[in-house]
Amino acid sequence: MKHAVAGGPVPALRVRELAFAALMLISVSACGQKNPPGGGAAGRPGDGASAGDTLRAAGVRSGAEVLLSGAMERLAGKRVGVVCNHTAVLPDGTHLVDTLLKRGVNVTALFAPEHGIRGTEADGARIADATDPSTGLPVYSLYGRTTKPNSEMLAAVDLLIFDIQDIGSRYYTFTGTMAFSMEAAAQSGKQFMVLDRPNPINGSDVEGPVLDMEFRSLVGMFPVPTRHGLTIGELAKMIIGEGWIDDTRLDLQVVAMQGWRRSMWYDETGLPWIPPSPNMRTLSTATVYPGMCLVEATNLSEGRGTANPFEIAGGPGVDGGSVAETLNALRLPGVRFNGVEFTPRAGGGAGPNPKHRDRLCGGVELEVTDRTAFRPVLTGMAVVQAFARMLPGKFTMREGLMDRFLGSDMIRKKLQEGEPPAGLLGLNRANFDSYMNIRAKYLLYPE
Repeated sequence: MKHAVAGGPVPALRVRELAFAALMLISVSACGQKNPPGGGAAGRPGDGASAGDTLRAAGVRSGAEVLLSGAMERLAGKRVGVVCNHTAVLPDGTHLVDTLLKRGVNVTALFAPEHGIRGTEADGARIADATDPSTGLPVYSLYGRTTKPNSEMLAAVDLLIFDIQDIGSRYYTFTGTMAFSMEAAAQSGKQFMVLDRPNPINGSDVEGPVLDMEFRSLVGMFPVPTRHGLTIGELAKMIIGEGWIDDTRLDLQVVAMQGWRRSMWYDETGLPWIPPSPNMRTLSTATVYPGMCLVEATNLSEGRGTANPFEIAGGPGVDGGSVAETLNALRLPGVRFNGVEFTPRAGGGAGPNPKHRDRLCGGVELEVTDRTAFRPVLTGMAVVQAFARMLPGKFTMREGLMDRFLGSDMIRKKLQEGEPPAGLLGLNRANFDSYMNIRAKYLLYPE
């Protein structure tokens, strides 16, 4: 059994916490600030390479870099708004907005998603409109009094640029922010440009139930699987091509990456990892998130307030060793479970009141042993079901939220009834196959 103190298990899990703290010291800057070369997580440990050097060695260039290196004429004479956060950076660590201003682009407004323009606000925290202190530009919140730009916000904008790092999971609210922004641009006669970035957990693997649109919400807006296997630029093309927003008369431009292949994981791109949100700390977090986010819809801790959000789950009085033994007996592909103890603490991305704050919890830690074989959605469903079976009378589920996560109340009900998750993922196979056929039309990159 591993033990945890003051926010995370030790010793192995403490290493990730310290690494994350070091990274955040140099990578949380937004407009008007510059990260040191290397961006904190770029390059190979100890090789001394800058982010730009590593990027070019790997041959991957983000849409932002492609725009700035050869497509700036698209911005000529236009008033530009930018939907962004702290992940909109270039290989030298400079923020996109700063570079556009330096190049003489007429940037007139910024738009902030969940977690704010600097990515430091807690999950679910409402964001207020503000003024960027470095540039003096207005920052309009798209996660506060509105989730969609209104005509007043867009009055001084001709072209709206979207540049935010997504993580490849349907739950993540940034895709909803993009869709609402696309719809607003279409309705206002504005152009919309997506600067594409990698799908961190690769663009080949697809898993999970296709969303039933009856359960549409900001954590699932379109009929795609949980792990959709698209970049955010490809998803934008699909949204317009399939008519998934109210007004599809949008002048959409996707600036594609160069050098990216669908089979790439983020750590194979050479790009610096900048946590897109406070609890999406590492690529390991993003890898398990499509399944372990389901724990949020229960009374278990999903690890917020520890060094390992979404990589651990449990609660007070839980015998983590027994739960780990039960889950390991399932022989789920590419993962091993370890019993763990942890204590969630308030603060930072955990917000003021993470579940079971300051209480010693028992539970399990996921150790992904083969990420190519690992199936996060299958694993997350198995974890939820195992805890439910082993904590009779203590385990509870927020059924409405679970339905939105799973995209179906039928699957949630059958999961509660004890049906094996592998069989549940086979339900509505026709919808999944239909999605795969639709998806093929919008793919921009080779395997």
